[in-house]
Amino acid sequence: MSETSSHYIHGTAPDEQQRLSLLNQILNDGSLRELVLHGGERILDLGCGLGQLTRSMARAAGPGARVVGIERSPEQLAEATRQAREAGEEGLVEFRRGDVLALSLGPDEWGTFDVAHARYVLEHVNDPLAVVRAMVRAVRPGGRVVLEDDDHDVLRLWPESPGFTHVWQAYCRTYDRIGNDPYVGRHLVALLSEAGAAPRRNTGIWFGACAGDPVFPLWVTNLVELLIGARETVVAGGMLDRPSFDATIDALRDWGRRPDASSWYSMYWAEGIRPLDDTQPAGS
Repeated sequence: MSETSSHYIHGTAPDEQQRLSLLNQILNDGSLRELVLHGGERILDLGCGLGQLTRSMARAAGPGARVVGIERSPEQLAEATRQAREAGEEGLVEFRRGDVLALSLGPDEWGTFDVAHARYVLEHVNDPLAVVRAMVRAVRPGGRVVLEDDDHDVLRLWPESPGFTHVWQAYCRTYDRIGNDPYVGRHLVALLSEAGAAPRRNTGIWFGACAGDPVFPLWVTNLVELLIGARETVVAGGMLDRPSFDATIDALRDWGRRPDASSWYSMYWAEGIRPLDDTQPAGS
């Protein structure tokens, strides 16, 4: 992502990398299920982060596949490389440092990928349409463009954790105050259409859990760490005072230990196809 035109509010510190690893554990099976790889695909993954889903794509695509992961942050790329090496998968994905808002591919790469994918990217950029247009140009005619992203308005907790609604609303305002869109998920199909892809399918990937579900402690930990990561921005922006914020986090941890706690959330997912008669010059 661009250093000047995008703002990743969560940072890349080790605590945030740990949260992202937890998030990957929860979401990757659903993302792979909806992606429906048949084998041997050429895949471009934008904003690949720690590369866990990118490596899963490569494993699913199997022999003959070529997978390129693009990531802005050198810290994330270093950790992605370390994790790949630790897993014995160092050669599975080609990781590159790059800017999704100024995508740089070789002249022999534009218009050749079977799949261009982005998850949790569009909510962090000021011009998501520019990203999707580049993705359409990157795939061959008939190639697939897959978008996965948030609409933060769909999150519900029950029973409601004290103060949570106010903190969540403040968290969402940390996006729009820097020109990003916390509700970009509802716009995915429109973005595909405007970028020149023919929308083909949309769905939601379940990202909720309840007490008794083995994944629920991970879900609560991810939510708590997500909010803690935005605390300084929320407090500095005058959206909430620190004591109120911290009291809400304590209440959220207590909520996560309730025997009747439940969470309801979905990540938005949409797919479009580059038209077969699209003859625009590569990289134009």
